[in-house]
Amino acid sequence: MDCWTNKIGEITFANRPSAYDKFMTDVKKLYGDLQPIFGLEDTRGFGRNFASYLLGHKYTVKHVNPAYTDAMRNSSPISKKDDSYDAFFVAKILRDMLDTLPDESHDDLFWTIRQLVKRRDSLVQGIIIAKNQLNAQLTYVYPSYKEYFCDVDTKTAMYFWETYPHPKHLKGTQPEGLLQELRQVHRGMTEKKVQDILRLSEVNSPKEKDYQDERDLVIRSLVRELKFRKQENEDIVRKLERQVQLTGYKLHTMPGINLITAASIISEIGNIERFPNSDKLAQFSGVAPVNFSSAGKGKD
Repeated sequence: MDCWTNKIGEITFANRPSAYDKFMTDVKKLYGDLQPIFGLEDTRGFGRNFASYLLGHKYTVKHVNPAYTDAMRNSSPISKKDDSYDAFFVAKILRDMLDTLPDESHDDLFWTIRQLVKRRDSLVQGIIIAKNQLNAQLTYVYPSYKEYFCDVDTKTAMYFWETYPHPKHLKGTQPEGLLQELRQVHRGMTEKKVQDILRLSEVNSPKEKDYQDERDLVIRSLVRELKFRKQENEDIVRKLERQVQLTGYKLHTMPGINLITAASIISEIGNIERFPNSDKLAQFSGVAPVNFSSAGKGKD
């Protein structure tokens, strides 16, 4: 599109690096000696590689907020949705808001932090789901399980559930033997705790049911899933700690902000230098008051 909203041409190409050179050749056929400016709607996801390519070739790339295109699409007399229609609106917004749209600038450090935070969020959600499912399963086989361990996902607790998913596996187990076994996982295990486990398991737990092996498999599978996700989460946190240090930000020195909170904030804000002042940052984060009024009446 030119500055008078005349459509110069339309090019469809595969979103992979091997197709970018051919795309630029086709663009030059349309523009000749003019230097095009690009507007991309998705520069944090599928459009990231393409934006990096354009920036690497010294082209001006603007980030077009999807909210702008959605608002323009909804304001049209006839609303429709396809790639060509979307491209038209992106180009029109680029023309109308060229001076106010943010320049796209890729910083791999902040992008990596964002990916790590998203991955950790996914792992934590999975841990919560698996833990809830394990609690539900233990209610059937160990009704007094909350008196065994403070948390069902400690190392000692998970070892016990995986080794003894049903009280039938405790038959013939002596307190001294179980104490020695559990102390290999947690040295603080006491003889009284072991005696309580064996006593409560014998008194309160149900007898072996049909398909018990399959029921045991469910508990063991949940324990293995928890162990895997918790280990992955620890690895992510270690990487996050290093990446946050590289940013030079000191958010974690503020009371109430730990590493995870700091990383989450950084993943959303990115490079703070892209905001000319604190008002712009407040507006970006959605905490700046906005006035809604008509005829002099309204509210913030």
